[in-house]
Amino acid sequence: MLSIFILIGAYRYYAQLAERFGKTKWQYGLMAIGIYLGTQIILGFSYGFYLASTDPESLDGVNYTGFSAINMVSWLISIVAVWGVYKFLENKLSKETFKKPTIDIDEIGRTADQ
Repeated sequence: MLSIFILIGAYRYYAQLAERFGKTKWQYGLMAIGIYLGTQIILGFSYGFYLASTDPESLDGVNYTGFSAINMVSWLISIVAVWGVYKFLENKLSKETFKKPTIDIDEIGRTADQ
């Protein structure tokens, strides 16, 4: 349930970034969801491989629905991954808009009566 709230927040966070820079909001929102879920899957597989390699018998008693320390750690790591990519995109998009020529360049050479 907590993951759903995190996904909604990440979607809205990235959609606001896209809106600020004139990009397509839903594409950036889906990218945020993909980053979060991808990080969760990678961490889940890594933890599963770790458990299988250290104690194969322990895999029978894994609870997938409760709050556990590994769930909380994976949520935090996933949120940090989403935030890190957000900051990277924010810097990249701000540099792109800074390098674009302004509308004033198009106005050079025009007379007042045009």
